[in-house]
Amino acid sequence: MTRVLVTGASGRLGRAVVDVLAGQGYEVRAASRAAARAAGNAGGNTGGPVRWVVADLVTGHGVAEAVDGVDAVVHLASAPYKGRYTAQVEIDGTHGLLRAAREAGVGHVLYVSVVGADRVPWGYYKVKLRGEEVVRAGGVPWTILRATQFHGFVEQGLAALARPGFLVVDPEIPAQPVDVRDVAARLEGLLRLGPSRTVEEFGGPEVLTLGEAAETWLKARGRRRPVLRLRLPGRLGRAFRAGHLVTAARPTGTITWGEYLAQ
Repeated sequence: MTRVLVTGASGRLGRAVVDVLAGQGYEVRAASRAAARAAGNAGGNTGGPVRWVVADLVTGHGVAEAVDGVDAVVHLASAPYKGRYTAQVEIDGTHGLLRAAREAGVGHVLYVSVVGADRVPWGYYKVKLRGEEVVRAGGVPWTILRATQFHGFVEQGLAALARPGFLVVDPEIPAQPVDVRDVAARLEGLLRLGPSRTVEEFGGPEVLTLGEAAETWLKARGRRRPVLRLRLPGRLGRAFRAGHLVTAARPTGTITWGEYLAQ
């Protein structure tokens, strides 16, 4: 039985990863920075044992204890769009985690990044790219998986854009939303393969325009909003329209945007 630490285990992807690993018989150590959050997520999994622990990557509290005795770490902890705290988690926190993992003799660190991190001129993407560099230089055998946008994040973004009573989208931006359950299954497969010291990309089963994704979402959720089609200006808009948020890599996920919405 492989012992795996999952950081950010109470997050959207983290919960899916814990469920998949437990279902496959792994011994899972699920880490959250908040004791109440860890306690609230305890239980509910079938298969291998799951033990919730408290580990704060920013303060370092509990990190050495969390990695002690594990064979691999699936590093999911993140803090997107939270200013200085984002870098504290993604850069400083990853440094500390890798140092503790190296001292504990961990054999594999699997880090989740984002497709386009090396091509999209966006602050959070630049932080993720720096996180990748930390993992490469961390002294622990590694694998990096760059995923496209999660279904839930795409829906959250569309819901925010629709609050004014209309929805503004750039119809030329291609999107490839992926389900967290598919990403979790791919991460389990990469754990089985062991550290590759390579960067792999992983996306959903279909590429849509943002306009198509918006129309499908409005229909599925029964919302009536006029859709205003405008080009996103500047370097960011050009990067998005160039297809830097999508990937031709195989394998892909299997759950489509429409299936996610129906579920």
